[in-house]
Amino acid sequence: MNLSFLEELRDLDPRDPGRWPLAVLAAAVGATFFVLTLFLIYFFVWQDVRPELQQKEGEEQSLRQEFQQKHSRAVNLAVYKQQLKDLQRSFGALLRQLPGRTEVPNLLVDISQTALAAGLQQKLFQPEPEQAKDFYAELPIKMVLTGSYHQFGEFVSGIAALPRIVTLHDIDIKPTSGNGSGGYDDLTLTLTAKTYRYLDQDEMAAAQKGKAKFAHPPGH
Repeated sequence: MNLSFLEELRDLDPRDPGRWPLAVLAAAVGATFFVLTLFLIYFFVWQDVRPELQQKEGEEQSLRQEFQQKHSRAVNLAVYKQQLKDLQRSFGALLRQLPGRTEVPNLLVDISQTALAAGLQQKLFQPEPEQAKDFYAELPIKMVLTGSYHQFGEFVSGIAALPRIVTLHDIDIKPTSGNGSGGYDDLTLTLTAKTYRYLDQDEMAAAQKGKAKFAHPPGH
């Protein structure tokens, strides 16, 4: 039966479908109708739905990425909390290096004594007005010292060894004598030493209030 059907297919004349057996003709019509149906679906339905599908696929990718990011944050939440604690401890340690208001006079004495201990002569030791920042105040000190390079080095090392933060700025070294013949043992060091103290709650509130008043002056 199968061989007979195959022989009938081989004997079919594609140019004369009217003489095909009814079963073959029905199958050919069905196949043609199926292909035509697929083409019509693609042309009239798929072409309209495709942009929306692509949009949904893009949204799916975006949601997947967002989920992965949130999942990663959730997984690493304990690590982030520990890092925050470490930062808070580090910040607290740095904050403890800033003197309070009552400790500033002693710190100024320490800076002056450091210069004297290095063998330097103080020509000027002039604290300047405080400059309030976010949570601390900056205290500049104008200094003019005379001595040798070696003594200057001892002074800088002594400042670095102080338990409080002191930074040196605007450093200028010149020969003390006007003709420049003083050598390395007769030099004048001009600098600004800056130390810092933390502001208490009342001072920070006053500083914030002053900033707000400056940012929004009366009448504006």
